[in-house]
Amino acid sequence: MFNGLVAYLDSIKARDPAPRSRWEILLYPGLLAVGMHRIAHWLFEARLFFLARFVNHLSRFLTAVDIHPGAQIGRHLFIDHGFGVVIGETAEIGDNVSIYQGVTLGGTDPANGIGGKRHPTLADDVIVGSGAQILGPITVNQRARVGANAVVTKDVAEGAVMVGIPARSTLLDASEYAREFVPYGTPCSETFDPATQKVELLQCQLDLMQKQLKELLDERELAGEDDEAPRRKGSRTGA
Repeated sequence: MFNGLVAYLDSIKARDPAPRSRWEILLYPGLLAVGMHRIAHWLFEARLFFLARFVNHLSRFLTAVDIHPGAQIGRHLFIDHGFGVVIGETAEIGDNVSIYQGVTLGGTDPANGIGGKRHPTLADDVIVGSGAQILGPITVNQRARVGANAVVTKDVAEGAVMVGIPARSTLLDASEYAREFVPYGTPCSETFDPATQKVELLQCQLDLMQKQLKELLDERELAGEDDEAPRRKGSRTGA
């Protein structure tokens, strides 16, 4: 158990340059919220629903993080800052996931009144930026990045980088610019707006077509000059 806690603290330190020691991380509200959720989830699985809710509400009061006792959370979840994070009952979170403040893993309201799977599933190594809303029983696949304030309502492919409302892929795979971790899900020094990227791609294609057209016209003009040369030579001989 002690070794598991140390590994958890080290995984947070690897994703956050702020703490000077493991002791500092023990004061993080996200760490306390996850720890109390483990207790609440154990009570929920034992069908002690009132006690599970009590622990959940106590955790929310202390940390400003609201994790439903029924949510399934894997190893080394890092909730940075934490304020306003909401994780619904049927949400499932894999290993080494990072979530920033203001994120909602929200559910859909079934028309038939039957609960079922209503909340998202986050696979391993996903990063969700601050203010992002991931809604419905969708899957955010492994290594995907969800940028700040994005609204995701459809499945996200592995390694995709999602931004905007509604969220769209930036056409870049996370592995093209990311190592193991990128704060807030997207690089802050670059602009990865999908609409801008599409315009840039169209501009590149237009430039390429113009270049090819110029080459064809140059070849045609050169061929025309070669055809004219024998005619001029023949006319001088006849004279």
